[in-house]
Amino acid sequence: MQEKTIKKIQKQANKDFSFESNQDGEVNYRESWRIFRIMAEFVEGYQFLSSFKNEVTILGSARLEESSKYCQIARKFGELIAKDNFVTITGGGPGIMEAANQGAFEAGGESVGLNIQLPFEQRINPYVKKSAAFYYFFTRKVMLTSPANAFVYFPGGFGTMDEFFEVVDLIELNKMNRVPIVLVGRDFWQPLLDFLQKKAVPLGSIRQSDLDVLHIVDTAQEAYEIVKHTKDKENICELSPHNFQSGGSVDWKIFRIMAELVEGFEFLTKLGNDITVLGTKSIDEDSSLYEDAYKLGSRLGKDKYTTITGGGPGTMEAVNKGAFESGGESVGINMRYGFNERINPYVKKSIGFQFPFTRKLIITTPSKAFVFFPGGFGTLHQLFEILTLIQTKKTKKIPIILYNHDYWEPLHKFIKSIMVHKLETINDEDDELYQIVDDVDTIMKIINNEK
Repeated sequence: MQEKTIKKIQKQANKDFSFESNQDGEVNYRESWRIFRIMAEFVEGYQFLSSFKNEVTILGSARLEESSKYCQIARKFGELIAKDNFVTITGGGPGIMEAANQGAFEAGGESVGLNIQLPFEQRINPYVKKSAAFYYFFTRKVMLTSPANAFVYFPGGFGTMDEFFEVVDLIELNKMNRVPIVLVGRDFWQPLLDFLQKKAVPLGSIRQSDLDVLHIVDTAQEAYEIVKHTKDKENICELSPHNFQSGGSVDWKIFRIMAELVEGFEFLTKLGNDITVLGTKSIDEDSSLYEDAYKLGSRLGKDKYTTITGGGPGTMEAVNKGAFESGGESVGINMRYGFNERINPYVKKSIGFQFPFTRKLIITTPSKAFVFFPGGFGTLHQLFEILTLIQTKKTKKIPIILYNHDYWEPLHKFIKSIMVHKLETINDEDDELYQIVDDVDTIMKIINNEK
C-alpha cells in the first residue's frame, strides 16, 4: 500500500517544493495537491521508520566507486553493525550507500534505504531489503536525519554537507537527542573542522564543545567501537518518528506540520521581490559585520526589495533594521520555542514555526537571491541545502552570495581542492554556483544583474 501511494503521488507531482513562477513571474503557493503530496510522504515515512529499532544512519557520496577505500570501509562497517543487530539506514543509492547496505545485507542484518527521485543517482541499490521512496527532498531529508542511535558520515558532496550540518544544527538547538556523530576519513573532514574551529568558534556562532564531541576515524573498526555502546532508548526527542505514532496510528502532531505548511505557504503569497539574508546571531552592534549587514538591509529597502531573514538577533537584526529604517519591507521567518518567539524589533511581518524543517522549507523557498553572512551550523546547513537543490536541478539557479572572503575562503578551498579535484564528489562547475564578495555594492550589482 505504501509503495503504491507514493508512486501515485510521484505521477501527480510535476515539480519539487521549489516553486516555479508562471509567465507573469507569479508563484502559486496555494496548490492544495502539493500540501497533500507532502503530507502523504510524511505520514508514510514516519510509519515506515517507526517500525525499526537500533538504527544507525550512514551518509556519504553516491559518486564514489566500489573500489574506493571509503566504500570498502563503509561495507565493512555495515557488516560490523549488522552482526551486532543494528539496523543500517542509508539513502538507498549507489556509492557509500550501496557499500554500507551491502555489508549489512551480506551479514544478514537489516538493510534499509530511503530513496529520492532525481534526474540522476536515483536507483535503489540491490542490497536494500526494505525501502521507502520519496519525491520531495524536503520529506526524504527529514526522514534521513530523523533521530537514530548514531550518525556515520563518509566523504561526500553538497548533499552530505547538508545532511551533516542539519543534524548538528538540530542537536545544538536541542531539537534532537545528543547521539554519537562519527566522521570517517580524516583527510576529508579535518579541513572542514579546522575551518569551523578557526572561523566559526571565534565568531561565537559555534561552541568549541560542539566540535569536541565529533569523532573523526579512519577505519570501520574505529567507527564501530564508538557506535557499539549506543543502546536503543525511548525517543524523547520531539522529532522522533515514534512521537508521531499513537497506538499504531499517526499522532496529532502530523496535523501541526500540515498547519505550519499551509500557514507558511499562505504567508509566502503576500511577499514578492524578496531577497533572503542569513548569518550568525552572535554579533552585536559594534561588529563590522553588523554594520555591513545594516548597510545591505538599507540598500535592499531603498531598492524596493522585500528583505527576509530568520527574524532573530545579530546579522538578522542588522539586516532587518536597515530595511526597516529605509522604509523597506522587513520580514522575519523565525523559530518558536514553546510559546516564545525570538524576533527582533525591526521585523514588520513575521511568522513562527515549531518544527525546524517546516521553517527551513519556507525560509529556503527560492528568493531572487540568497546572501550568506558568516555563520555557524544553521547558516551552513541552509547554504548547503540551497546548493544541493540547485545542483540536483530541484530548483532553478539563482545568485548565491557569500559575504566576507576572510571567513568563507577556507571553506571554498576545501570544496575546490577536496570535493572537486581529489574525490570528485561534486563537478568542477558546482563550486561556481556561489560567489564570494567583500562589499555591499558588489552584492547589489549581482542582485540587480548589473555588469
